[in-house]
Amino acid sequence: MSNYSEESILNFLGPYKGDGSTILRSLQLVQELLGYVPDSALDIIAKNSNVSRAEVYGVFTFYSDFRSTPPAKVVVKVCVAEACQASGNADLISELHDKGYDIHKGNIKDDIQMEQTFCLGNCALGPAAMVNGAPIGRATCERIFAATSAVTQ
Repeated sequence: MSNYSEESILNFLGPYKGDGSTILRSLQLVQELLGYVPDSALDIIAKNSNVSRAEVYGVFTFYSDFRSTPPAKVVVKVCVAEACQASGNADLISELHDKGYDIHKGNIKDDIQMEQTFCLGNCALGPAAMVNGAPIGRATCERIFAATSAVTQ
């Protein structure tokens, strides 16, 4: 949903009105609704939660899963934490880079967005990746792109 109004977001966040302890949940709900959290939604959440915009912005910028722009059709997250480093993610990252994807910048190519993340909880099967929320253990470029192809078809 790309079109939204303040009223539609406030209606969506209705159960959390006036509760400053629900900033995180409110951000999650807006991202679920819109696919991202536009800058103007920070003001709406602050107003609804009865907190300052700075408090909402602090939570928004603390968690790397929140995005301020609409995502690509396919979002690939590649783990860069220590366990995946020990499992050889440097080769995977290098191969992705050779194909034109820079996970450190989160660039979008062919409607696929590659991002780095710090731990997917799949350490025993590192290097780990995730394609639109579906985990991939022992990730390789071939396995990642097979998963992205399944999503785009």
